Amino acid sequence: MKYQCLLCSYVYDPALGDPDNGVKPGTAFEDLPDEWVCPECGAGKDEFEPVEDE
Repeated sequence: MKYQCLLCSYVYDPALGDPDNGVKPGTAFEDLPDEWVCPECGAGKDEFEPVEDE
């Protein structure tokens, strides 16, 4: 499941991860470090909500 930032609409896709910030592809949102923030706007994990895959 993908997660979307409520502040800037960035979508975290576990299949892609966030390699620019040290998150390997295949990393579930729940497994992201607590200090991980949105790479677009810096929002914390609590500012994300699950979105249905299209």
